[in-house]
Amino acid sequence: MMLLQHYPVKPAQMAMSYMFALIFAMDIIVSGFRFGVDGLSMNYYIMNCPFAEGIIRNTVNRALQSDPTLAAGLVRMHFHDCFVEGCDGSVLIDSSKGNKAEKDSPANLSLRGYEIIDQAKEEIEQQCPGVVSCADILAMAARDAVFFAGGPVYDIPKGRKDGRRSKIEDTINLPPPTLNSSELMRMFGQRGFTAQEMVALSGAHTLGVARCSSFKHRLSNFDATNDVDPTLDTKFAKTLSKTCSAGDNAEQAFDSTRNSFDNDYFYALQRKNGVLFSDQTLFASARTRGIVNGYAMNQAMFFLDFQQAMVKMSMLDVKEGSKGEVRDNCRLIN
Repeated sequence: MMLLQHYPVKPAQMAMSYMFALIFAMDIIVSGFRFGVDGLSMNYYIMNCPFAEGIIRNTVNRALQSDPTLAAGLVRMHFHDCFVEGCDGSVLIDSSKGNKAEKDSPANLSLRGYEIIDQAKEEIEQQCPGVVSCADILAMAARDAVFFAGGPVYDIPKGRKDGRRSKIEDTINLPPPTLNSSELMRMFGQRGFTAQEMVALSGAHTLGVARCSSFKHRLSNFDATNDVDPTLDTKFAKTLSKTCSAGDNAEQAFDSTRNSFDNDYFYALQRKNGVLFSDQTLFASARTRGIVNGYAMNQAMFFLDFQQAMVKMSMLDVKEGSKGEVRDNCRLIN
């Protein structure tokens, strides 16, 4: 039997681990429990690769112990995968001589954590070759990253197949940081998400940073009547300007706890300290301000809505059967 290496976690996370184990045990008992997408189930790998989840969880834990900032990278990578051609691991594919892949799009150049997926895949292939898809590994790694960063514990159905297409032009489907609340609701709505789910998913920005190139347009010549974005706090605008003085690649944390999954992001929006225009618009718009206020006041509500929205997102345009494959190498189509 393979022995999995364990690493120390916070007491609160230990308690959540027991909950996770209980949920997992219940999934085994309720055999055959299926989701709306045919073929996906919580216990998809329980018979043919039972160690897969443990390998992924330990791989993510080791990586975050070394570099906590990778939690944001994994969650963002999962989002960018699902919003382009569905949750099929297409964002993991390397460009080739005849094809420029999604990961080389300007929107994806700052993605991080590919090596974590590669490592988990390599270990899993040693145990059960050709069984676990890269799309599932990425979805589970993002889930585990949220947990190890202090966020909610949740499970997702498995059984996704890997896509065979990854083209840079498809990344036009990713929401740019310049969208207002109405445009965000329209774009997310086209994928079946409510305004509440859109705001909950935006709360993933409780982790990580944004580069100056994504928000510098808010700091000068914003529109015909305003030099600086009027939804931006004056003092915070100076903070962002100072960040940008170091160049387009300079990074600004989304909130004061960049490596902790909490509701501080929504407090920042209430203070008009949203880094991206697409962040602050959630508070500036009357249609979504109440949701922001609710999450700022009640972290448990945010956690519940976030995990439900993440499960829903993880099932976007899932490929099954002959529509996909299980890649031998996550970076290459078989």
